[in-house]
Amino acid sequence: MESKKETPFTLRPAGPDDAGTIATLIGELAVYERLAHEAAPDVDRLKRHLSPDASPRIEAILAEVDGEAVGFALFFQNYSTFLTRWGIYLEDIYVRPESRGKGIGKALLKRVAQIAVERECGRLEWSVLDWNESAIQFYRSLGAKPMDEWTTMRVTGEALQRLGS
Repeated sequence: MESKKETPFTLRPAGPDDAGTIATLIGELAVYERLAHEAAPDVDRLKRHLSPDASPRIEAILAEVDGEAVGFALFFQNYSTFLTRWGIYLEDIYVRPESRGKGIGKALLKRVAQIAVERECGRLEWSVLDWNESAIQFYRSLGAKPMDEWTTMRVTGEALQRLGS
């Protein structure tokens, strides 16, 4: 029986110059999540938001194989009033289909968790589409628990404009 050859990969913090690469990966993620009609990543905006001087700021980790980006994790700080501690919200994690099953997604998630621990965060949280059973099982295997008693609420577009005016 032939063993599966491991693909060597590296993780590195993304910076403003990686905005185009991240925008491409976001587009791929949107197609995977069946949400391409909602995606409109703006490279210039990403570049500004990834700047160390941005406030508020996003951060991202890129996974690369032979210098080519194959995945990313994008996150930002949030705050828990109950814990009175900072936390990290993982907005998106994505690995290209041909690079899945090689430990890259787990390594990205682990790196974000390490950052949360280093910063003494009270929690790391994210959302997952309810139809994405393979991702849900993967997250459960790492010790994540679903927050079934919570309903995510969102206001966008015209409704946001009305509410905010």
